Amino acid sequence: MILAAGRGERLRPLTDHVPKPLIQVAGEPLIVRHLNRLADAGIHRVLINTAWRGALIEHWLGNGRRFGLNIQYSHEGEQALETGGGIHKALPHLDQTFVVINGDVWTDLPLQQIAGMPPQDLASLVLVDNPSANPDGDFSLDHGRVGLATPRLTFAGISVMSHELFDGCSPGVFSVVPLLRSAIAAGRVGGQHYKGAWFDTGTVESLAAAREFARRK
Repeated sequence: MILAAGRGERLRPLTDHVPKPLIQVAGEPLIVRHLNRLADAGIHRVLINTAWRGALIEHWLGNGRRFGLNIQYSHEGEQALETGGGIHKALPHLDQTFVVINGDVWTDLPLQQIAGMPPQDLASLVLVDNPSANPDGDFSLDHGRVGLATPRLTFAGISVMSHELFDGCSPGVFSVVPLLRSAIAAGRVGGQHYKGAWFDTGTVESLAAAREFARRK
């Protein structure tokens, strides 16, 4: 699942007419990069949630055939459901264990590295070094287990999740972070530290940094 429903407030006016996942880095929309890398990793069914300017995303990507994918859409209307609500709405169309990627990140992480997790876990997170915008990080990592101690790394917006993570949730607008924190406290979240290129392109500054890195690369 690619999370693509956000309004992109911090990127305005760039996102006033173009949804954030269609913003380009090195001449390629962010979401297209994800699709190509998912196909390379052998993942061929993709669900994309949309809200703001969602029709443009569907127009650009269609059914996914040109990427070697089968793309479905979960439309949330004008009111995006945030990360948790959006995933919860899409659960009937997702496998019991599924990959989740934020539509506004740019990375060179080989997605083959994140395709599975132990059956007892509820999630497996990719963590990265803390960017300047998030100096305190989000979660700790100790021998492959995610915790709430310090020092902390930053959640990369790339993960594997289980349907069970959402047990007891009701439809609506909510973040996935409290669910992850509860699962972490129960010892049921694994993770890895990726030390390669990663950018959260949600601000003008970080988008410019991603574009400069990709240009040099």
